[in-house]
Amino acid sequence: MKKVIVTGATSGIGKAITKLLIKHGFYVIGIGRNFSKIDFKDNFERIECDLTKLNEIEQLSKKIKNRGVEILINSAGIGYFGPHEEINTKKLHELISLNLEAPILLSHLLLRELKKRDGIIINISSITAKKSSVFGCAYSATKAGLSHFSRGLFDEVRKTGVKVITIHPDITKTPFYDNLNFCEAEEKLSYLTPETVANAVLYILSQPKEVVITDITLQPQKHMIKRK
Repeated sequence: MKKVIVTGATSGIGKAITKLLIKHGFYVIGIGRNFSKIDFKDNFERIECDLTKLNEIEQLSKKIKNRGVEILINSAGIGYFGPHEEINTKKLHELISLNLEAPILLSHLLLRELKKRDGIIINISSITAKKSSVFGCAYSATKAGLSHFSRGLFDEVRKTGVKVITIHPDITKTPFYDNLNFCEAEEKLSYLTPETVANAVLYILSQPKEVVITDITLQPQKHMIKRK
């Protein structure tokens, strides 16, 4: 049974990935801050960790090292939007720490183990990594950084058998937008679901050893958002 670490396993895309992988016979180690709404039991282990805090990541490393992990899925993320000068520094720090620093650190901590097992790293980025994002320049910068890190790391480690893949979802119907001033539109053709992204993960993991799908971009058929 393959062991997978999924960050952000408590909601949204991370939760959907966790649910689908458990269904398909993977053992998931879920990383998150609040598991009160999570009822996964079989083939699931929860580890509470605030990935915006370096000391907690260092403590986490002691729990996940030498566990035989074969797959790391960096799904945890947060977004703050608006004029750049109006977003307070605490929120900007949280944004950079969770979206960019945490995946880089976790990849660093697990890379030696993944090399031993021809492991896989999947980073959940965003379509905003590929374009200018007005009123979201810091968010898109973290996602662009994550995507660039993924490309560079793959070129660095591909000879060892490790795969590094980036998924770039467009607007997805998740709690991500609960505290923002916009969200997905009501028409179903205008947004993705977390399950769609989870299915992309499963598709990646189903590929033969000699194939690497390094980049998947997922978009809804229509481009629409709703202002709150």
